[in-house]
Amino acid sequence: MSENDNLQDADGKKEVESQETTPTQEVTSPIETKIEKEVDTETEVKAGVEIKPNEVKAETENEETLVTKEEDAVTETKVEAKTEEEITEETDSDKKDHVDEIEASNAEDAEDESNAERHELEDKDYHAMSMNELVTEFSSLLKHHKIQTISKHVNEIKTEFNAKFSGLIDEKKEEFVAEGGNAIDFYYTDDTKKLFGSLYKEYKSSINGYYKEREQNLKQNLENRLTIIEDIKGLLSVEENINTTYKHFKELQESWRNAGPIPRDKYNNAWNTYHHHVERFYDFLHLNNDLRDMDFKHNYEQKLKIIERAEELAQDENTNRSFRELQVLHKMWKEELGPVGKEHREKIWERFSNATKTIHDKRQSYYADLDKAHEKNLENKEEIIAKIMVVAENTTDSHSAWQKKIKEVEALREAFFNAGKVPLKLNEPTWAKFKDAVRTFNRGKNHFYKDLKKDQFENLQKKKDLIKIAEDNKDGEDFVTVTALMKKIQNEWKKIGHVPRRDSDKIWKQFKGACNHYFNRMHAERKAKDQHLFDAFDKKAKLLDELKALELTDDPKADIKTLQSKISEWKEIGYVPQNKRYIDGKFYKAIDDTFDKLKIDKSKLEMIKFESKLENLADTDDTRLLDNEQNFIRKRIDDIKSEINQLENNLQFFSNVKSDNPLVKEVHKNIDNHKKDLDTWKAKLTKVRKMYS
Repeated sequence: MSENDNLQDADGKKEVESQETTPTQEVTSPIETKIEKEVDTETEVKAGVEIKPNEVKAETENEETLVTKEEDAVTETKVEAKTEEEITEETDSDKKDHVDEIEASNAEDAEDESNAERHELEDKDYHAMSMNELVTEFSSLLKHHKIQTISKHVNEIKTEFNAKFSGLIDEKKEEFVAEGGNAIDFYYTDDTKKLFGSLYKEYKSSINGYYKEREQNLKQNLENRLTIIEDIKGLLSVEENINTTYKHFKELQESWRNAGPIPRDKYNNAWNTYHHHVERFYDFLHLNNDLRDMDFKHNYEQKLKIIERAEELAQDENTNRSFRELQVLHKMWKEELGPVGKEHREKIWERFSNATKTIHDKRQSYYADLDKAHEKNLENKEEIIAKIMVVAENTTDSHSAWQKKIKEVEALREAFFNAGKVPLKLNEPTWAKFKDAVRTFNRGKNHFYKDLKKDQFENLQKKKDLIKIAEDNKDGEDFVTVTALMKKIQNEWKKIGHVPRRDSDKIWKQFKGACNHYFNRMHAERKAKDQHLFDAFDKKAKLLDELKALELTDDPKADIKTLQSKISEWKEIGYVPQNKRYIDGKFYKAIDDTFDKLKIDKSKLEMIKFESKLENLADTDDTRLLDNEQNFIRKRIDDIKSEINQLENNLQFFSNVKSDNPLVKEVHKNIDNHKKDLDTWKAKLTKVRKMYS
């Protein structure tokens, strides 16, 4: 340490937590404006980014530097607990080097203009995304963000995409081998993989170009800073007014702040050299106490604003946002503001240190809670894996059951991807267990469908044999023989099981086409042969419509003749095709309904309807219809006689009852009605017997 190093006497040691080493010119803008420029206070670092103490990912040619040390921004507890004067008394070289490394990281990170944008990027759960969704996210990052800000996201996307594609490859390979393929011949890719490869190639090219340009800028910035140091050295030998020299000094300090980042391995040496010559200038500045006191006053006012903002951040529940802004405050304290008067030094440092420690402790608590959440996610994922294994172990020989199991596993896979992140050290083992469980299920599924495909290929050959029979006979002329054959092979087709999906529609169309060709020929020929029957059907259909539209007159006899003429006309039309004889039943039902509307004696009407029915039965060649009708009438006659005898026997119980008794009169009335019905049925039997003569 230089003998002239009086800056530490004025405001604390420069190498450790030295937020107050560099005097600056008066700041004209509020402290809040500077903070807003340096950090986005509205952006929160999402859960899932594991930050460990002293974790520093070194910058390489192809990878972006990511410094996420919890000691950054001078938040190490054992340092925060000390006053600046106590820190000044530390002389341990190892501790000094360690703090210098922290300060260098802080300063360079704060000067990185893309650092805030890097934090603005939303952390998403890439693990829960499909391969297509990952590609979409990758493409969006390349289009809408600076290439140097997206490396963490790109690496996560790449890891998840490769894991999912690897799982897909395993499934496709198992299916390939299950279908009889040789594993050595297996190859698979798809458009999604090709697109991802293209995007990653674009990313690597852009990031390499960025770092090449960045390296050149770092070298140029170093040259500029060394020139500034030489200019400050030269101020001590310039013979001019002290106010003019001081103004020149402030301009050089401003140039230093805006000079940009330099190579990390040169940072400590450059800063130490710069600070050394700044201190020498302050020795020189002692000749003018007014200027010195003015600087002290300005620095004190600005540091109070920094402390007030730090204390506000200590109350903010958004720990990540608070921590990022705290880094900016430490950079301003360290690099942009010089010392304060000795009477204020310890008090303001203690306030700033306490606020820093509060933010640090809250951040540590936040990550502790995050670890607990990750542990809970791990439990959920292990439960899901166990459920997949249960499904995999429950075998079945049913296609529908396997389809249900497939849907169940798909739902469990989706739940696994949506369960959130697990502790980093257990991520790979958990993913491996998950893939093993799914692979076990897929093996069982593939084994079942391999056997099923074997059966389907056998069924396919059976159906092809039936197609050949159908096509060989579709033009046959022996309709009796060929029709029986066609119906037989159609029944056999229905009994054969499933065939491969890709062949199902094709062979069905072939078989259906051959069968339809034959039956269309047969129906066309029969229709031509029986055309007169179809003509008769058309006439009867027209006559039936006329009957339904018939309006009766007030003359029952005339209406009866009209209906009888309709019946005669119907008979004269003749036969209709076998499959259309239902129309006769419709006609005679319409006749009966019309007769029921006539205003004539019920028994007479009954006989008229019966005669009409007999005429219809007599027109058929089947005498069994008349036989059945005669047997029905005889049975009905016997039933009525039995009912009359029962009623007459009942009268004997009323021998002592007067004849005008209502109950006795009702029995006599029923007997009379049954005798009338008996006469009607006997008359019907007589008419049926005449039909045989």
